Amino acid sequence: MTVIDISPSVMQFLLAFIVVAPLLGAAAALLPAPPGLKGKNPDQAVLRHGVTVTGAVLIAAIVLAVGFDHDHPATMQATTDISWIPALDVRIHLGIDGISLPLLVLTALLTFLCALYSYFKLPAGPSPKAFVALVLVLESGTLATFAVLDLLLFFLAFEMVLIPMYFLIARWGGDQRQAAAWKFILYTLLGSVVMLLGLLLIGLKSGTFDMVALATDNGRGLTTSVQVIAVLAIGLGLAVKTPMWPLHSWLPDAHTAAPTVGSVLLAGVLLKMGTYGFVRILLPVAPDGMHTFAPYLGAFAVVGIVYGSLACLALARTGAKGDLKRLIAYSSVGHMGFVLLGIATMTPTGVNGALFANIAHGLITGLLFFLVGAIKDRYGTADLDTLAGATGAALYGRAPRLGALLAFAAVASLGLPGLAGFWGEMLTLFGAYSPAEGLSRSAFRTFMAIGAFGTLLTAAYMLIVVRRVCMGEHAPHSRLSPDEPASRPADDPVPSGPAGVRTATTPQLADIQTYEAAAWTPLAALTVLAGLWPAVLLGLTDPAVQKLLAGGKS
Repeated sequence: MTVIDISPSVMQFLLAFIVVAPLLGAAAALLPAPPGLKGKNPDQAVLRHGVTVTGAVLIAAIVLAVGFDHDHPATMQATTDISWIPALDVRIHLGIDGISLPLLVLTALLTFLCALYSYFKLPAGPSPKAFVALVLVLESGTLATFAVLDLLLFFLAFEMVLIPMYFLIARWGGDQRQAAAWKFILYTLLGSVVMLLGLLLIGLKSGTFDMVALATDNGRGLTTSVQVIAVLAIGLGLAVKTPMWPLHSWLPDAHTAAPTVGSVLLAGVLLKMGTYGFVRILLPVAPDGMHTFAPYLGAFAVVGIVYGSLACLALARTGAKGDLKRLIAYSSVGHMGFVLLGIATMTPTGVNGALFANIAHGLITGLLFFLVGAIKDRYGTADLDTLAGATGAALYGRAPRLGALLAFAAVASLGLPGLAGFWGEMLTLFGAYSPAEGLSRSAFRTFMAIGAFGTLLTAAYMLIVVRRVCMGEHAPHSRLSPDEPASRPADDPVPSGPAGVRTATTPQLADIQTYEAAAWTPLAALTVLAGLWPAVLLGLTDPAVQKLLAGGKS
C-alpha cells in the first residue's frame, strides 16, 4: 500500500530529477565556484557541493520509494515516454518497478555516502573539482541504467559510467593504477561493442527498442535463432561487467588500484548493471535464447563461486603476502556467481534470490571496501602479513570498534543467518534445486551442491581474515608489524597478552571517526534490516519477477 499519496506528475518529476540532477551537478562543479555554497577554500566548497547534490538525489529517491505503489510493484510507475529519435523509434522512456527501485535507492545511498566520506577523506590526486564531477557523472549513468526502458538508452547509460570510473582509477588510484584503468576500459568497451550488436539485432528484428513492449511480447516476435544470437552477444557484454568467470580478470586489478570510494561504487553499483541487464532484458525479451544458454551460464557461475573462494583462500592464508583489498575483490567474483546462478535457474525463486543477493552484496561489500580503505590509511598498507604482524598489531587491541565492524561485515559476507547475505544465497540454491521446466534438474542440482560447497569456502577465508587482522594470529615467517622492530634484545620481550588484547606497550590507532561512523552505519543497519526482514525487498521484487517471467502478464 502506498504510504504517501504522491501524484503521478510529481513521481515523474522525481524520477527525471534523480537521473538528470547529478549530471547538472557535475557541470556546476566545474564552474569557478559552485553556486550557493561556500567553504574555507574552493576545494572545500566543491566537496560540499558534491555532498549537497548527492544528498538531494538520495532524498528524492527516498521520496520516490515512499510514494511508490507497493500494492502494484509489477507495474511500471513514474513513467515518462517522449519521442527522441523518430526515425529509429528511440524514445526517452523512463520508469521503475519492484526490480529497479531497490537498485535505484542503493545507488543514491552509496554515492551520497561516498561523497560524504570524501568530504573528510579526499583521495590524493588532481583537482577536487574533477573528482566531484566524475563521481556525479558516474552516479547519473548508473541511475539512468536502472531507470530507462529503451534498449538504446540503456546502452548509452551503460557506457556512460566507463570514462568516469577509468579516470577515478587512473588519476586517484594507488600502485599500478594506469595498467588497471586500461585493463578495465578495454575489457568493458570490447564487451559493450558486442552487446550493442545484440541490442540492434533485437530492435531491428522486432521493430521496437521499447523494453516494456519487448517484455510483453516475450520473444514471440523473434525466432529462436535470433534469440540465441542476441543472448550470446548481449550476455557477453553483461558478463564482462558482472563480472563472470573467466571474464573477471580486470576486477581484482581495478579494485586494488582504485581509491576507496571508487572501489565502493564499483562493487556496490557498477557490477549490478550487468546482472540487472540479464534480468531486465534477456529473461523476458529472449526466453528461448536464455533457455538454451542457461545451463552454460549456471556452469560458469558455480566455477566462479569456487574459483573466487579458492583465490581468496590463497590470499588469506598465513604468509601468502596477500592484499586485503584484492581479497575482497575476488570475493565479489564468488558472490556475483550466486547472482548469475539464480538468474540461470529462470525461476521466480532463483531470480528473486539473485536480486536479493545483488542488494546484499552492494551493502556488505561496500562496507568492506570502506573498512579496508580505513585500515590501509591507518597502517599504510593492506598487505595481510603486515596487518597480521605481531600480536600487538591486531585491530581488536589497537582499534576495537573498527575491528568489531570488520568482523561484522565479514560474517555478513559469509552468509550468516539473520544478515542480508544469507537470503540471496539460500534462495538461489533453492532455485537451482528446482530449475525452470525443460532445464536439466540433475545439472542444476549439481550446481546447487557446488554452490553450497562455495559457501563453506567463503566462511573459511572470511574467518581466516578475521583471525589474522582482528586477532593478530600469524605464522613465524610472517613479516612483523611496521611498529615492531626487526629484532628485539633479550631484555625487551614481545608484549604479553592474548591475541588482540592491548598491553601497556601496544601502539594505538585512531578508532572509528565520526565521519566514518556516519558513512558506515547506514550500510551496517540495512544489512541487519534486510537480514531480519527480507520481506522488505522480496515484497517488491517477487510480483515484478512473476510478471516478467510470465511475459508481462499479471
